[in-house]
Amino acid sequence: MFGGKVMSYIDDIAAISAMRHARSNVVTASTDSVDFLHPIYEGQSVCLESFVTWTSRTSMEVFVKVVAEDLLTGDRNVCATSFLTFVAVDENGTPKNIAKVIPETDEEIWLHNSAPERAKRRRIRREESKKIAGEIGHLKPWERE
Repeated sequence: MFGGKVMSYIDDIAAISAMRHARSNVVTASTDSVDFLHPIYEGQSVCLESFVTWTSRTSMEVFVKVVAEDLLTGDRNVCATSFLTFVAVDENGTPKNIAKVIPETDEEIWLHNSAPERAKRRRIRREESKKIAGEIGHLKPWERE
């Protein structure tokens, strides 16, 4: 399966989890990571699971795992994992407060407990991205001298 299609599915399913948690519209603030671990072959079934792992005042981290299954043998692989950050917004597009997430399963608890370190890395990466954006131009190649 084409990786871009998987990435689109990841964003869609993560947005659903974020909206269910916030009970409001959300915007994708960042795709923090997408790691392709195994290929997905033609004829395999693909299942995506997502849930909110961490929340701040208006934003939330969502984890997605992609599992492929060979329908003839029943063999399954986690083919991709991803973390995304969403911001809950009101009808005017203004960030709005959300409830804290309460992890329940062992998997959710483990990901929740490791979230502060990922949040720290996100903040650093965002500052680096802002710095890069301030240094690079916005002209199209044919507009440059």
